[in-house]
Amino acid sequence: MRGRTEDGGGEEAIEDTAAAGPGSRPTRLLRRASGLLRWTSLRLRLVVVFALVALTAAVSASGIAYWLNRNTVLDRTQNAVLKDFRKSLEDSTRSLPPRPRCTELQDAARQMAGGPQNYAVLLIATDREGKPCAATTDKDLLTLARVPTALRKAVNEVRPVDESNPYAHHLYWQRQEVGDVPYLVAGAKVIGGGPTGYMIKSLATERQDLNSLAWSLGIATALALVGSALLAQAAATTVLRPVQRLGYAARQLGEGRLDTRLRVTGTDELADLSRTFNRTAERLEQRVEELSGREAASRRFVADMSHELRTPLTAITAVSEVLEEEADSLDPMIAPAVQLVVSETRRLNDLVENLMEVTRFDAGTARLVLDDVDVADQVTACIDARAWLDAVDLDADRGIVARLDPRRLDVILANLIGNALKHGGSPVRVSVRTEEPSAEEAAVAEGAAEAQGASEEAGARAGELVIRVQDNGPGIPEEVLPHVFDRFYKASASRPRSEGSGLGLSIAMENAHIHGGQITAANLPEGGAVFTLRLPRDASRLADDGRAERREGRTDDDAAEQGTEGER
Repeated sequence: MRGRTEDGGGEEAIEDTAAAGPGSRPTRLLRRASGLLRWTSLRLRLVVVFALVALTAAVSASGIAYWLNRNTVLDRTQNAVLKDFRKSLEDSTRSLPPRPRCTELQDAARQMAGGPQNYAVLLIATDREGKPCAATTDKDLLTLARVPTALRKAVNEVRPVDESNPYAHHLYWQRQEVGDVPYLVAGAKVIGGGPTGYMIKSLATERQDLNSLAWSLGIATALALVGSALLAQAAATTVLRPVQRLGYAARQLGEGRLDTRLRVTGTDELADLSRTFNRTAERLEQRVEELSGREAASRRFVADMSHELRTPLTAITAVSEVLEEEADSLDPMIAPAVQLVVSETRRLNDLVENLMEVTRFDAGTARLVLDDVDVADQVTACIDARAWLDAVDLDADRGIVARLDPRRLDVILANLIGNALKHGGSPVRVSVRTEEPSAEEAAVAEGAAEAQGASEEAGARAGELVIRVQDNGPGIPEEVLPHVFDRFYKASASRPRSEGSGLGLSIAMENAHIHGGQITAANLPEGGAVFTLRLPRDASRLADDGRAERREGRTDDDAAEQGTEGER
């Protein structure tokens, strides 16, 4: 039983005092876990969107930061090295003669390389004998052949001197990799006929620093991604928890627990949605109570009316039977009226009985009285009792035994066969067959039989009984087929009066339902209508369930019916 909740402190919640069932804690946990795993769940989509946004922002920020830091580090190192190289080249070659000896050139190169920047130097000049001389501080790393051709060409190029270019030669530099190690290569020619100098500086330290920076930014990006996922989860929980409770409350409302309410706090949109749900649930509960009251009053009225009609109808029936017996001795002018009274009395009696039966179905008091029935014998008895033997062809094997309610099965057969004879025409063909259950259905039936302590014979009867009633008439109009089992339905509005009450097929359907079966109607391609009755061969489980429900308590309609009988 669900209790109402009251507006108060705390977050939105649904009070639930049930210990088990659809709203139990294990079921809620399973539903929550399945909601988390669904690819279409809003929670997962929120987490993915948050993660993608955070990943995009973190990667963009990390990329921009890495690019800015890379340029800053390389430009700072490059400017410092080039400035030192230019100054060292000017200072070291200032004292050299125009045609220095190779030893002098080598000393100048060592002096330049001995500075704080730790780069290798190559000086090229022409000695006094007119021979080229190349002095290098690292023969393995820096030789004239290792200097890029484009750089040598740019260094040796003589630019015209004018106002915008006061020097004929300039300092040029280039970055390159030698054996996966980045280097800065620069070159310049001393103005005034001095030597040409080249230097090479390793950038391995700078690369290591940039790699460390990249790893740091990658770790920061990963942490940002994890943090965004946690924040998304927290945000999703904050937003979706009221939505989940609202969905759970809606399911409870759909299952008939109309007193379900949400506890509402706050003034946001979710709180307003919860208030709307509570108002809707309250109005729905009031409306259902009103409709239930009207339906109960209607059922009580029909039951009371039927009971009240029984007493005078019994007397009228007795009088009509006496008149029918004396019909031969009556005045010929009065005899037709007597016959009309007798037939209408019988029709009224059938109508009252049908109304009483419908009332019991609506009130849920209809009960099964089960017995082992040979279906072929039951169909034969039904046909014989109504003198239909000449108009009905029976195709049924003896030995088909089912545990059903014989009286209700007789009612079903009488309505189906009588309807076929009245509206379809003879001959009417009745066939009885059985259908074995699937392996899964058989296992379920066997388990149910063992749980209830049923016999092996009852377990063997598990299956389906199929009875088909086929007529030889024009068939049922297509527009009428969906309504053939409706109460008081007439196929032709111009002929509202007929011998039947319009309740026969609906009562047959209710009797099939109480057995756990079904009746379907269709037209055959070769002509004629066919009604197919499907019943379980053993309705013991339904009878046991009905007894259990009656032990829990009677309905209001039962009490009203008992009160009516007590007054009489």
